[in-house]
Amino acid sequence: MPDLTPDPATAALAHDLRIACMRVARRVRFDADNTIAPHHFSVLVRLHEQPRTLGELAAIEQVSAPSMSRSVAQLADQGYVVRSPDPDDGRLVRLSLTADGREVVEREREHRDAWMAARLEGLSGQDRALLRKATDLVEQILEADRAGERTVRRGEGR
Repeated sequence: MPDLTPDPATAALAHDLRIACMRVARRVRFDADNTIAPHHFSVLVRLHEQPRTLGELAAIEQVSAPSMSRSVAQLADQGYVVRSPDPDDGRLVRLSLTADGREVVEREREHRDAWMAARLEGLSGQDRALLRKATDLVEQILEADRAGERTVRRGEGR
């Protein structure tokens, strides 16, 4: 069986990148003058993509069905989510955004993007270009992972 342990430099990069991504995500979630709880925003974003069932949302967000049910009930009470019977299977309930829910998603995205843009403003053009390349590479890594691949092929991110 091949040794899957990365070399020390790769292991250190993996650690540093993972921590940096977590810190950025946490700061954006909590420091960007958000008007809705991070876990509720995540649910709204998933529904902005397309209507879903409670079970689909719970699986995507990796939470229990009862936990997702509480979140959805709160979002429905706030007027952001509406429940509708599934047209193909009357036993299922589809969840979708209301106009207010779509507005919340757009407003929150603007707040979060503005927060990040303000921090990128002071960087040189060269540094912003480097971050653009790094962002594209991270996206390639995530796409490869979704496709079941372990790594991105060499040179694709350059």
